[in-house]
Amino acid sequence: MKILAWLFTLIGVFLIPVGVVYGFMTHFDEWAGFPAILATAAMCFFLGFFLFFTDKKHPDQPNDNLDGEIIDGAGDYGFYSPWSWWPLFIGLICAALVTGVAIGQWWVAIIAGVVAILGVVGWVYEYSRGDHAH
Repeated sequence: MKILAWLFTLIGVFLIPVGVVYGFMTHFDEWAGFPAILATAAMCFFLGFFLFFTDKKHPDQPNDNLDGEIIDGAGDYGFYSPWSWWPLFIGLICAALVTGVAIGQWWVAIIAGVVAILGVVGWVYEYSRGDHAH
């Protein structure tokens, strides 16, 4: 995990000057590339921070061991709901949100944003009611 954390951090460091140079090359007139490159750098920093933070909690990961075997990574990876429809719902709403922004129809994006908030609340409270409540 340490290697991935450093990799994402270095990619983020690389993308900042690339975004600035791209902005100067296009005279900051083109608003798709410059912000997208800087947003990608920010996401790389987020991933790098998350992986550094997770590595402190779980320092001995099998992917950091150069002599490790594939079987060393076996085990429980967490709990996932295979019957949940909320991820599909949120994915469709996010697609509508991005489409509304892309075509300039802000009313579509605003409605999709509100419905996406409802979807996230439904996904978070999925196990608080119904058949699978605890």
